[in-house]
Amino acid sequence: MQTTYKPTADDVRRLREDTGAGMIDCRNALVKCDGDFARAKAVLQEQGQAKAEKKAERAANEGLVGSYIHTGGKVGVLVEINCETDFVARNDKFKELVRDVAMHIAAMPSEYLNREAVPEEKIAELKVEFEKQVPPGKPPAVAEKIIEGKLNKWFEDHVVLEQSFVKDDSVTVGELVNGVSGVLGEKMSVRRFAKFALGE
Repeated sequence: MQTTYKPTADDVRRLREDTGAGMIDCRNALVKCDGDFARAKAVLQEQGQAKAEKKAERAANEGLVGSYIHTGGKVGVLVEINCETDFVARNDKFKELVRDVAMHIAAMPSEYLNREAVPEEKIAELKVEFEKQVPPGKPPAVAEKIIEGKLNKWFEDHVVLEQSFVKDDSVTVGELVNGVSGVLGEKMSVRRFAKFALGE
């Protein structure tokens, strides 16, 4: 049976504020989900993610440089996050993402942006260190899995995109960025950051 639900302008506006998606997309999602906001948001995220994946090869040359100064002025962060269009760069949800990532970096030990940024010598050094922690007598395959597990845990602690997001530890920073990318339908990437701590 076809739905007779017609979203009001306020409903559409509210969904748009929550997701950052276009007015027509918000209206269509509400009609499709018969006014169920949670389902409409999920639909928009799925559609947005699909759009973002199709655009994965496109360049993300727009974006913002955001800053965060921790209370008391002892720690400061600059972060650059790129997107595809100036339109999205001006979107409040994108601006909030930039602020959130900068704040996360200020709050957490942030040495590397992603796994690719960790020097090979550092990884080799860590593997040697973790190998020493493997209980004696373990078969080589088991020892390798233990070392790999310890290395992954190290990445989760020291690599920004793999860390649990400081405001919501159910997602990593990378998943947070991908979630906003899905909602806004554009490829996004954290390009670089700089962290300054007083006296360091």
